[in-house]
Amino acid sequence: MGQILISAAHKSSGKTIISSGICAALVARGLRVQPFKKGPDYIDPMWLSTAAKRDCYNLDFWTQTEAEIQALFKTKSSDADLALIEANKGLYDGLDLEGSNSNAALAKLLGSSVVLVLDCRGTIRGVAPLLLGYQQFDPEVTISGVILNFVGGARHEQKLRQVIAHYTDIPVLGAVQRNDDVFVEERYLGLIPSNEDAIADARIQALAKVIEQQVDLDLLLQNAAAIDTSDSIMPASKAAVSSRRLRVAYAHDEAFGFYYPDDLETFAALGAELVPFNSLHDERLPAADALFIGGGFPERKAQQLEHNSRLRREIKQALQNGMPAYAECGGLMYLCNAIVEKGQRSEMVGLIDADCVMTEKPQGRGYTCFKDTAESLWPSVQVESMNAHEFHYSELTDFGQSYAMSFAITRGQGIVGKQDGLRVQNTLACYAHQRHTEQNQWVSRFLNFVVSCVK
Repeated sequence: MGQILISAAHKSSGKTIISSGICAALVARGLRVQPFKKGPDYIDPMWLSTAAKRDCYNLDFWTQTEAEIQALFKTKSSDADLALIEANKGLYDGLDLEGSNSNAALAKLLGSSVVLVLDCRGTIRGVAPLLLGYQQFDPEVTISGVILNFVGGARHEQKLRQVIAHYTDIPVLGAVQRNDDVFVEERYLGLIPSNEDAIADARIQALAKVIEQQVDLDLLLQNAAAIDTSDSIMPASKAAVSSRRLRVAYAHDEAFGFYYPDDLETFAALGAELVPFNSLHDERLPAADALFIGGGFPERKAQQLEHNSRLRREIKQALQNGMPAYAECGGLMYLCNAIVEKGQRSEMVGLIDADCVMTEKPQGRGYTCFKDTAESLWPSVQVESMNAHEFHYSELTDFGQSYAMSFAITRGQGIVGKQDGLRVQNTLACYAHQRHTEQNQWVSRFLNFVVSCVK
């Protein structure tokens, strides 16, 4: 059992492509690979999950304690041959000057060896001082190998290998040639999510073949650090919140797919049954006590969502009648009157009397922090403030009425005026993406609220 953290010098170096390809290639060999993603990401984990054929879990200093990160990592890796962590941004990038929440800090916390993916476009000898600097910047970080990416051809590869061998002691684990056929299209929030890509599995298999041919997987496995599995059991979940099994319908399709797998597991651990439905094709909601609509890209499926008018009407009626609901980001957008993009108006649910307008620049981007207001629908009684994240290229406009807001934003943007968590009946809708952790036990609070509504 081993572990590696795949990082880079900077973002857009191809980490997700390389990481997904490694996962798929090792799975094709019959190995069990457990993927993880550093930070609050949904899109990269979807590709990693598809490649590894098992859920990818996020490791995030902003929302988790170090003990939580260690427990989640060890528990989910306990039956794996390799734990693979994909970093975010560059190896030493982070929020603070000391790098306490950087990828390097995560590698040291977990005892992981680091594999650097280098974007080699337009460089040859320059890779040497970069690698030497990365080694010397923090000697406690073990860089066990480098994978050369976007290599221009055999001659380019040969020169790069000669430079690295001459100036450093870092082994080259592989050289991946430029290949537009296997690269995934990007858009404003990064890679296109795998749930939107009709040929995602085919792309993954093509990646696996490329990685098998161009990366020395045996050497990569040989250089992986061991995992300390002591004290790897996650704390026991709390007892079910209700004597009867609650049913929570949740949108799970090409428009809405941004869910943390451990949050979904928490619903089940607390006695709730998650019932998936497809917002694009299902005309009726499944029988349920509550509704959960996560994030995604509803603007990319706006016409299909508009076309499914029967489901939209049923959702609006159910929520107006008091069904408890929680909607995050894409879910918030769906509950508005319409999504408007480049003058094209697509009608949505209409529970929130406002339009959601797509913008060219991000309206909220990065980590956020908020406090419950007196209007909070299911407030926390344990902590004063909660950490989350937001990432949206949309804003709500043309409000037909004023709404109570559950969250006062102390970091980030929210919906309007540093406020988030819009309330309508028993519905809470926000731009913030929450994660169920010790600090913010939102699933428990939501389910307890559902129980109070269905009694």
